[in-house]
Amino acid sequence: MVKRERLKTTLCLYLNYLVHGMAIVILAQNMLALENQWGVDTAGVAYVISSLGIGRLLVLSVSGFLSDHFGRKIFVELGVLTYIPFFIGIICSGNITQAYFFGVLAGMANSFLDSGTYPALMELYPKAQSTANIVIKAFASIGELLLPILVGVLEKNFLWYGWSFVVCTLILIWNFLFLLKRKFPVGTSTKSSSTIAVPRVEAKGKKTQRIFLGIVLTIYGYISMATFYLVSQWMTKYGEDIVHLDLMHARMLVSIYSAGSIIGVIVNAMLVNRMVKQTWLICGYTTISFVILLLMAAYPSAQIMTWGSFIIGFTAAGGVMQIGLTVMSSLFPLHKGVVTGIYYTAGGVASFTIPLITGIISRTNVHNIMWLDVCIAAMGLVCSLIIVAMKKYL
Repeated sequence: MVKRERLKTTLCLYLNYLVHGMAIVILAQNMLALENQWGVDTAGVAYVISSLGIGRLLVLSVSGFLSDHFGRKIFVELGVLTYIPFFIGIICSGNITQAYFFGVLAGMANSFLDSGTYPALMELYPKAQSTANIVIKAFASIGELLLPILVGVLEKNFLWYGWSFVVCTLILIWNFLFLLKRKFPVGTSTKSSSTIAVPRVEAKGKKTQRIFLGIVLTIYGYISMATFYLVSQWMTKYGEDIVHLDLMHARMLVSIYSAGSIIGVIVNAMLVNRMVKQTWLICGYTTISFVILLLMAAYPSAQIMTWGSFIIGFTAAGGVMQIGLTVMSSLFPLHKGVVTGIYYTAGGVASFTIPLITGIISRTNVHNIMWLDVCIAAMGLVCSLIIVAMKKYL
């Protein structure tokens, strides 16, 4: 594939994740409007948010397997076509039952995109797989940064909240038309694996050790998703109710968090595979995330929340989850689609369970939601230490 065509395909893949970043926070950012539309409380909206996790779980492991056999492009296209009804359906739904259905579609769309995009990028850039995957997070973070600003502008000008959903829909439609003409790497299936432009070096070490480390990395996939997903969904509510910020400033915490994530991605893209081992990046960032979350829970002041939001974005959402996927893929280099499916299925479990748990907690004390994130980050720290200890033997 010529360089120009490869860049066009890459841009198309990344643009989908800009919209995905918007989708991650769009329900939480429009929580009040959706509460009124569906006639529910905050926990009711959190219940709908959990539907995205259900959608991911329904298809991710299967779509990853099929992606290895039938190629990547079809699943990227399917992801876009499944995301569009979500954005339209949410603003048209009259109750949480209807909204839950469309939320499930969004989760399925995310799974289709993951199973096609991550392996495709690793095949497009076989010598820079970690960097290519990390940049996905940059585009998602840009979406998370822009969406709260867009929602704030709409509210300030007394405009319909649904325009934020319409903007996402229009971007996806344009990108899908652009995607139809794009070419993907030749031989992106196990049936024609002899033509895949990817290193075919088998992971070293005993099979049982690789499997055990794969299990630990899968658990880490759940924890890393849970850590930053919880922050992105509840930062605004936490800032408003516990730190007593006004709504606009509380919303800006998510944008600050996203800015930290974007800068984290840039830094990680330069560090990974060059100066610092991937496993040490995982351990270092997980440790910092734990410490900052502990401070945010113990001392919820405006200053700590502002700096904490940025640092959490940098460490927890700056691409560390994508680095974990790359490490896991290196253990099983001939099954990248399957590995992506397994790893992000764990993330799907997190995106389903976390909104349900936090929705219940929110009915008593929103402050306890942050303490939950501290506990999750502590478990992530344990997993990261195991990953560092074992990876050097494989």
